[in-house]
Amino acid sequence: MDSQEAILQMDMLGHNFFIFEDAETNGTSIVYKRRDGRYGLIETDE
Repeated sequence: MDSQEAILQMDMLGHNFFIFEDAETNGTSIVYKRRDGRYGLIETDE
């Protein structure tokens, strides 16, 4: 999935972060909700 879909999944579950496999890079990525209401993305280096 991509980061936008991961954000939708995270919001539907009511979580503050969501770990997913990025469809473009095939790597593990993490989206999270920041205190200011915006979203962050962490991409792992595999």
